[in-house]
Amino acid sequence: MQKSKTQIVIIHGGMTFKNRKDYLKYLKEREVSIEEKKRWHGEYLKSQLGRNFEIIKPGMPLAEDAKYEDWKIHFERHFPFMRDGIILVGMSLGGIFLAKYLSEHKFPQKIMSTYLICPPFDDTIPGEDLVGGFKLKSDLSLLENNSGNLHLMFSEDDDVVPITHAEKYRKKLSGAKIIIYKSKNGHFQIAKFPEIIRMIKGDVNKK
Repeated sequence: MQKSKTQIVIIHGGMTFKNRKDYLKYLKEREVSIEEKKRWHGEYLKSQLGRNFEIIKPGMPLAEDAKYEDWKIHFERHFPFMRDGIILVGMSLGGIFLAKYLSEHKFPQKIMSTYLICPPFDDTIPGEDLVGGFKLKSDLSLLENNSGNLHLMFSEDDDVVPITHAEKYRKKLSGAKIIIYKSKNGHFQIAKFPEIIRMIKGDVNKK
């Protein structure tokens, strides 16, 4: 019998705005580029992990004007395709989305590991609003119970999510492993991420 591939679900980042006026202002003023962006969670991740992994990347609705309830519905639509032993990865807004969801709902499958990469903790992000229903509740104990091996990863030079957010999570999550890197090119804008490759492979080897 062929062994099932280990599934990795990646929830990408996004932005939230208090109103449409702010959103339109952002669209008019943001920097645009036609250069292809190479990120670690693209072909690099697939090539480094190899054929024993299945990578699932749900395109979350309206990523640049995100609403938690919309993301929750879309996320749950993928549950029938997920198997026990899954690995969850959330980046930035995707990180706090997973933190909120897993702290409020029992996940239907057994999670091997959860990686929250530069997740904001609250609405204290310089120059940005964290609204749209992404606010965490005070009790995050279910997050730890759901998550299997829980890792939170931050960078000291992150210009989007301040390193102070790492300490806020640390106070709430006694069993989580919190990793702070000296530099990951700011908000983890990196093409390669060998540390997470090693950790994911280590997760699978331990099971």
